[in-house]
Amino acid sequence: MRADTPVRYLRGVGPHLAEKLSRLGIGSVTDLLFHLPVRYEDRTHITHVGALRSGMRAAVEGRVELTETVIRRRRMLLCRISDGSGALTLRFFHFNQAQADALSRGARLRCYGEVLSGTSTLEMVHPEYRVLQEGQSPPDETALTPVYPATEGIAQLKLRALTTQALQMLDSAAGLLPELLPPELLDHTGMPALTAAVRYVHRPPADAPVAALVDGRHPAQQRLAFEELLAHHLSLRELRQRADRSRAWTIPGASSVEKEFRAALPFQLTGAQQRVAAEISHDLGKPHPMMRLVQGDVGCGKTLVAALAALNCMAAGYQVALMAPTELLAEQHFHNFKAWVTPYGFEPVWLTGRMPAAQRRETLANIHSGHALLIIGTHALFQEDVEFAKLALVIIDEQHRFGVHQRLALREKGAVDGSHPHQLIMTATPIPRTLAMTAYADLDVSAIDELPPGRTPVITVAVADTRRAEVAARVRAACRTGRQVYWVCPLIDESEVLQCQAAEDTATRLAVALPELHVGLVHGRLRAAQKEAVMAHFKAGELQLLVATTVIEVGVDVPNASLMIIENAERLGLAQLHQLRGRVGRGALESSCVMLYHAPLSAAARTRLQVMRATNDGFEIARRDLELRGPGEMLGTRQAGELNLRIADLNRDAALIPQVQRAASLLLEHYPEQVPLIVRRWLGENSRYGQV
Repeated sequence: MRADTPVRYLRGVGPHLAEKLSRLGIGSVTDLLFHLPVRYEDRTHITHVGALRSGMRAAVEGRVELTETVIRRRRMLLCRISDGSGALTLRFFHFNQAQADALSRGARLRCYGEVLSGTSTLEMVHPEYRVLQEGQSPPDETALTPVYPATEGIAQLKLRALTTQALQMLDSAAGLLPELLPPELLDHTGMPALTAAVRYVHRPPADAPVAALVDGRHPAQQRLAFEELLAHHLSLRELRQRADRSRAWTIPGASSVEKEFRAALPFQLTGAQQRVAAEISHDLGKPHPMMRLVQGDVGCGKTLVAALAALNCMAAGYQVALMAPTELLAEQHFHNFKAWVTPYGFEPVWLTGRMPAAQRRETLANIHSGHALLIIGTHALFQEDVEFAKLALVIIDEQHRFGVHQRLALREKGAVDGSHPHQLIMTATPIPRTLAMTAYADLDVSAIDELPPGRTPVITVAVADTRRAEVAARVRAACRTGRQVYWVCPLIDESEVLQCQAAEDTATRLAVALPELHVGLVHGRLRAAQKEAVMAHFKAGELQLLVATTVIEVGVDVPNASLMIIENAERLGLAQLHQLRGRVGRGALESSCVMLYHAPLSAAARTRLQVMRATNDGFEIARRDLELRGPGEMLGTRQAGELNLRIADLNRDAALIPQVQRAASLLLEHYPEQVPLIVRRWLGENSRYGQV
């Protein structure tokens, strides 16, 4: 039996089930062994029905007293069982006649589920159950019961049966799951062997420490988490090694253009900006591609640091491409860079997916010929018909909005005669150090951890939406003093049409309630020229109140705007709330953010609003965001299939990261043949390893 034996060779797996398993990423026996439980249930002892309480999860055993099909608002099967200490109702909404017949009066059942309060008795809805044969003692559960990630059409019982088969193969087939970590590494860390860890995690014994398993801190789980984190780290280290073996154009630093630009600025760069600018300049002078992530809080001046690098590249005759996740942010960058670089003879062009055909052809020709040295746009920059002449620097804003592969696609597009462009990645969503060390192991990380002088902290409050009239009065008062206000209507529905409709309705209501104010509206369905015109009027002070969807989340800079209202704030994550709040407090004016929420609040929503009220520090907010949401969502990679961790948790397992880094160095230096095997085991088709 081989590790890559397809699951279709297991008993009970036909083409239909194999297709469903593939949705879970299970194609082979090894995939099945690494499809790990998300939690456990203790079914090792039977609870008397009379001892059940609402909210418990329990195993019970009893005889059927009554089974009936009823039609109320929907058709359902009700089955009442009793063990002499009390009665319990089992409720099924999805059932067939054979199931109803099996649950006949007198049948003995063992079932497990969550106990809920019912109308006359306690209930279980769709419990797992089995009918016990008369005269037979049911086998005792000797291990905690695993609960696996599942998909529609695959029951937990089926997944447990299949993993039981796979574990039996593990016992009988030597080498099915080879140990890929070297002995000295296992001896040094004291971790259990791989096969022992896999068996334990799938079938922990009845006396297993449940609390440690629930927390994911059992040595067997930590052994698997370690190898999974190692696989991700190795895949990115390999990308970095390949980049370091690539050639890049060397860009001389401190050009006369850069010096003139710095001298013309009406302010001094902060110490953090100067430090990071020097790090970038040092990288650009090397003969292999820079791969640097610059992270910093909203308003710390990342874009200005990127402009210094761009000026040096253009002064040397090379092209620079700046990619932003939205057209609005790309436009903002275009106007900023145009103001900065035009005085020195450089004319930026911009490229998005919505340009008129004739204008696009002309822009593409200028890019291909090398006449356009600064190209700014959205993901349209790496479309097939875009050809660069001499692309030396790629600047990517808001990295978490793009997948690793999109970033690599733009890198490959700029390759000429074996030379690859330098990469400068910026994010205003600071990433905790442990997360950056793992998720961005292919990048050097710089932090602009200092705000320009004169910035005042934004005062943040949470207000129930029943007090909307008070908030409107506050808007009126702010505008009377010459201030400007944002009123943000975030995504309420997945439909962009409905989102924009909500913003339009809000703008109409506010225009009626505040007739003396000039109210503007920006949302995602406006044409680029319309959005640009509204934003220009707002920047010029001709509009006092701007109603917007979250298209203004990043990049928009209006120093006179000092009040931010966020509707339905309880629906937004910490990072997005902080980004929106960052649109105010950009000047010396005292600024405020009002988070309107709709009661009742969930515990998670209440925590998010409390964090926002307590701190303006983006790095602290990022740390709490990681605690609350997990790494996949925080990096924006969950849907892209990146950093899709099966058992590791970057927040919980932060202490493993230094060990992972040391182990990666050991493997790359002394056991390079093991590296692709470890990566393939854990990342499979999602592997970034070698896909450059």
